[in-house]
Amino acid sequence: MVRGQSITGAVLAAALPVSAFTYQAANPRSYSAKQFSQEFNDGFSVLKHYGGNGPWSQGVSYGIERDTPTGCAVDQVIMIHRHGERYPDPGPRSDMLTSLDKIYSSNITEFRGGLTFLNTWTSYLSDYCLSGQESFSGAYAGLLSTHTHGTEYRARYRNLWDGKSIVPIFTSGYERVIESARSFGEGFFAYNYSTNAAINIISESETQGANSLTPTCDKDKDQKTCGDLTNLMPQFYVAAARLNSQNPGLDINATDVYNLMQMAAFELNVRPFSDWINAFTLDEWVAYGYTQDLQYYYCSGPGDTNMNAVGAVYVNASLTLLSEGPSSGTIFFNFAHDTNITPIIGLLGHFNPVEDLPLDSIPFPNPWSTGNIVPQSGHFTIERLTCNATTTAPAGVHVRLIVNEAVIPFQTNQSGPGYSCPLDVYMSTLRKDMPDYIKTCDVPKTYPQYLDFWWKYNTTTSLNFQDGPIPCADSTTTI
Repeated sequence: MVRGQSITGAVLAAALPVSAFTYQAANPRSYSAKQFSQEFNDGFSVLKHYGGNGPWSQGVSYGIERDTPTGCAVDQVIMIHRHGERYPDPGPRSDMLTSLDKIYSSNITEFRGGLTFLNTWTSYLSDYCLSGQESFSGAYAGLLSTHTHGTEYRARYRNLWDGKSIVPIFTSGYERVIESARSFGEGFFAYNYSTNAAINIISESETQGANSLTPTCDKDKDQKTCGDLTNLMPQFYVAAARLNSQNPGLDINATDVYNLMQMAAFELNVRPFSDWINAFTLDEWVAYGYTQDLQYYYCSGPGDTNMNAVGAVYVNASLTLLSEGPSSGTIFFNFAHDTNITPIIGLLGHFNPVEDLPLDSIPFPNPWSTGNIVPQSGHFTIERLTCNATTTAPAGVHVRLIVNEAVIPFQTNQSGPGYSCPLDVYMSTLRKDMPDYIKTCDVPKTYPQYLDFWWKYNTTTSLNFQDGPIPCADSTTTI
């Protein structure tokens, strides 16, 4: 070969081992393709700015594997699930219709700008009897959502049911909550639902005292704000001015904007698409979401000094279940409302801000984002894990906390597999400062003083199905 002449492909091929070319030929990947996307847009989803009014969405996670950690087995699961996606209650529905009537009575013959869709849009609020009820149609329907969650939990926790025994499902006595429990049960038990699930309805009456999924606190008088929050958000005034300018003759105000945004959130519970969403900017949706955060924080969360005691009813009883383990039962599915879950989450403290939420600005980041904590169909799950020894942790029993299918490490200790917490540490930490519900909320001595329905339940199937149609007048009836 002449000095300086390049080596030809044939000579190079002869010089290299065949395995080098075999490896390259067997690699099907394109070197221009990315294994992982570099775009993360979930934080900007409107679903996270609906507060507790819109469809369920998976909780924002820390990238921790949701599946059971290697070397561990779930031997007990305790879940509290909010009712599924629903129609608005009569009060908010009336406010929505008032603002809609104001728009339609403006005598505008052709809507423009952000309201152009109103030229063809039809309301989903025409039937009063659906007020407060589970939605049953659309991609985000409540009965579909809860049924789906039931099938997913059957796949995840199928080892906890022997396929023969009757398993109680606990629900508060509110019609839509009961229907959610039934739908979830049908998803979990499938064709065994009618024979192996036992719906237990726990009254929402305050006379239930601590033996309740919906404990009350009459001393709940120290909220900073639980009323009209529209005046706190300048973005609502901006939205009203924009829509008014686009449609001469229209005269909506900030309160109307709030009502219409509320209506948009609920529309997705009923329909797969809401044109109202695009009538408002993302900045305005961020503001709307923060109004919901404020309400949950100060009215049924850590911003109210009594709510930790309310949450302690459920947490304290769950500690007893966890300490007793599978001998007391392996599956505890519970159904209630958003405002029964937020006191529990607030007591555990993971999402609590360092300082109270401000009323004159929006904090970024805001850990108390209720669209991430209690959307419709939101749920909080406790797993009891029995684990083998690892190189970093001895064998033992651990606890994992999951909010909307996102693993949330216990703040004090995460030393177990999958960032779980040893059961003894979890229990001692929480019991150390557990507030006393009975004393804090002045519960009468004639009322039950502790939660015991997890141990004293019925196994009959007589309440597994609704007996006849749900009367219109009873759409929001409690039992």
